Amino acid sequence: MRIGTRGSPLARAQAEEVLNRLIAAHPSLNGNIFIDIIKTTGDKFLKSSLSEIGGKGLFTKEIEEALIDKRIDLAVHSMKDVPTNLPSGLVIDCILPRVDPRDVLITTKTNNVKDLPQYSKIGTASLRRKAQLLRSRPDLEITIIRGNIGSRISKVMDGQVDATLLAYAGLHRLGIYQKQWSILSPEEMLPAVAQGAIGIERRENDEITAQVVKSLNCVESQIRISTERAFLATLEGSCRMPIGALAEFVDSKVIKLRGLIADPDGKSHYEVERTALLSEAETLGKELGFELKAQSKNNLWLN
Repeated sequence: MRIGTRGSPLARAQAEEVLNRLIAAHPSLNGNIFIDIIKTTGDKFLKSSLSEIGGKGLFTKEIEEALIDKRIDLAVHSMKDVPTNLPSGLVIDCILPRVDPRDVLITTKTNNVKDLPQYSKIGTASLRRKAQLLRSRPDLEITIIRGNIGSRISKVMDGQVDATLLAYAGLHRLGIYQKQWSILSPEEMLPAVAQGAIGIERRENDEITAQVVKSLNCVESQIRISTERAFLATLEGSCRMPIGALAEFVDSKVIKLRGLIADPDGKSHYEVERTALLSEAETLGKELGFELKAQSKNNLWLN
């Protein structure tokens, strides 16, 4: 069995987590399961934002082609990088337990956004992060930085930028989160759709792989992710649009979804929060998407 993934340190760590979980669930796979590193288009253009070079699908295209061509048996993705429309014949029906989806402020100057020095330079390629930062601190200077997690942290430590924002999940999975870095609440920085979740993609007609990965699926995480992705799909969102969402269980029967859409400069934003029964989770995502779309229909940046 072959696992396809990107070549970044985080992608490798995620693929190794899947490999180890599969071996633990199916010991016979030990020695018979391998990781294939596949370079994606998104890994080749590190000086531009994703919105400028084609969107988040650039991190999955070549891996999905390998899956369709049967060069690999399954693909491991950060779910926040996966478009809501999958190629025909492919499915994602296994989500690993989700790690804390919040963002982390990486800086040596303070432990919160509001106390950053005036006109601080913040490095990020995320329109979602940019819009929310400028909403609370319009004085901040936002500059594009991309690359792996280590290189982005280095730019802060070297003084090239005053701060950056990274997902806690990635720092945690690489074992490099430091306690002096502040984890931002969803009220300060609503996470990206599906942030912190690992998904396993497979061929729809591959029943053998379906049975192998079935034991790894976390039902709670799957419901949360499907709710957020329904919200995103309804807005027809991509990396060209600042969107945030977070679905959380209120109790064993009720789920809460908070959604945000903003203009790239943070001058206009629309945010809503609703609850629903778990059985209506995806419907909740769609309804919130339609609600925000209606509220913001007169803004040219949404059209």
